[in-house]
Amino acid sequence: MPAGESLSASDVANPKSPSGSALSDGARRLESSVVMCNCEHEPPQVFEFAGGLVGVYACRSPNKQTPNEDSLAALVASPEAGVLVVADGVGGERWGDRASRTAIDAVRRALHEMPMVGSDARPTILNGIEQANHDVMDLGVGAASTLSLVEVQGDVIRPYHVGDSMMMLIGLRGRVKWQTVPHSPVGYAVEAGVLDERDAIHHVDRHLVSNIVGTENMRIEIGPRLTMAPRDTLIVASDGVFDNLHVAEVIELVRKGPLQTAVEKLASLVHQRMTDPHEGAPSKPDDTSMLVFRRW
Repeated sequence: MPAGESLSASDVANPKSPSGSALSDGARRLESSVVMCNCEHEPPQVFEFAGGLVGVYACRSPNKQTPNEDSLAALVASPEAGVLVVADGVGGERWGDRASRTAIDAVRRALHEMPMVGSDARPTILNGIEQANHDVMDLGVGAASTLSLVEVQGDVIRPYHVGDSMMMLIGLRGRVKWQTVPHSPVGYAVEAGVLDERDAIHHVDRHLVSNIVGTENMRIEIGPRLTMAPRDTLIVASDGVFDNLHVAEVIELVRKGPLQTAVEKLASLVHQRMTDPHEGAPSKPDDTSMLVFRRW
């Protein structure tokens, strides 16, 4: 996999950027990898990626002036293969954004040094995540990050994750074909049936994470190999999305319609919940990053 470019916000948005050439419906073809970090607000954009389309959105929390601690990447391997990554820094201040960017850089280097080969990219990806853990610990300030990553090869995907940044595969009719279990007390309680999802989103311990990159006891959860049907939609997002929207709302917004419109509606509702709270509706201002991928 080529190392690609680390693009600033303006580079990604610029239609003359070397990262992409114009396509129909506003999408652009990615010729190199896109890495986004420290984004104050990036309007939703759609790119051709790995045999489908990927919508990209990043925004700093509306109630803070410190850097956005989320980072995301769409790493191109070939016209039919790539890796989607979201990292949510949890170190606080500027160390959170450094932790998330450090984690993504480690995965990116691993894919550059040992490209994805056929269907067996797992060793490369695991090496990248383990290196990310060492690199974040080497920052020496106690910073940490979540890391959610999906390998895309043709119509087959495989997820890997550490922490509570969510991934979900949704069919055209709204059926959840697969989703991660957040590595958190609340996430485990929902999975065990002890806590309802609609109650969990308001839980006082929602912010606690029990497994993160940057610790000696980090563990990597490897998901199953999944086949994406045409028009299936995959979302990879930081908790800025899933702490402000119910799962059913996310499903309804992303499962159908043009991808650009779906990502715009999702981003708009997340921002509305953060800035204009209403009784009974979730509202937790936070940095937000999302990648929404759809097969042709």
